[in-house]
Amino acid sequence: MNNYQKHLQQIKELTGRPTLLLHVCCGVCSVYPLVYLNDHFDITVYFSNSNIYPYEEFLRRLGALNQYLSVMKEKDIKVIVGRYDYDEFDKFLSLNKDEPEGGKRCYSCYERRMEEAFSYAHEYHYDYCSTVMSISNRKNADYINEIGEKLEKKYPDVKYLYADFKKGDGITLNERMNKELGLYHQNYCGCKYSKRD
Repeated sequence: MNNYQKHLQQIKELTGRPTLLLHVCCGVCSVYPLVYLNDHFDITVYFSNSNIYPYEEFLRRLGALNQYLSVMKEKDIKVIVGRYDYDEFDKFLSLNKDEPEGGKRCYSCYERRMEEAFSYAHEYHYDYCSTVMSISNRKNADYINEIGEKLEKKYPDVKYLYADFKKGDGITLNERMNKELGLYHQNYCGCKYSKRD
C-alpha cells in the first residue's frame, strides 16, 4: 500500500502556483481538500458527475458545492459544470449492476469520471489534475490513485496529484468543517445501484 499522504505533502516544495483541475463529486467531499490545496495551486473545480441519480440529487450536490465556494469566495476558485447525462452513463454502469458496492462498477465509475477530468485538463492546458474522491471512507484510495497514474501516462502533459485526503486527520477535519457549515450530506455514493444498496 502506497503512502499517498506523503506524496501529497510534496506540494509544499512547489514553486509558484501551478494550475490544478480538481474533479469534485459533491460539496461535502470538497471542503478539506480545497482548504488544503488552495495555498499551493490556482484551482478550477470540475463538477462532472453523470453517475448521480436522480438529477435532483445532482443539483443538491452542486448546490452544496456552490454554498461552500460562496464561503470561500475570496479564494477565487472557478467552477466548470460538465454535461449531465445519466441515461448514457447508466448504460455503462449497468454492465456491472450486480457488483457489490466498492467493486468493479465503482472502479469503472471513478475511472470514467477521472478520465473526463483529465481530458479537459489536457485540452485546456492545466498543469495538474486530481480528484477529491479519496476523502471518502467508502472509496478506495489505492484504486483512485492507480487510475490517476494510468491517466497521467495517457495524458503526459498533465501531472496527476496523488492524494489520500482522509489521512493526516483529513477526514476528521472535513467532517468538523461540514458540520460547522451545515452543508447537505448525501447518504449514498451517487448511482441508482449505490442508492439501492
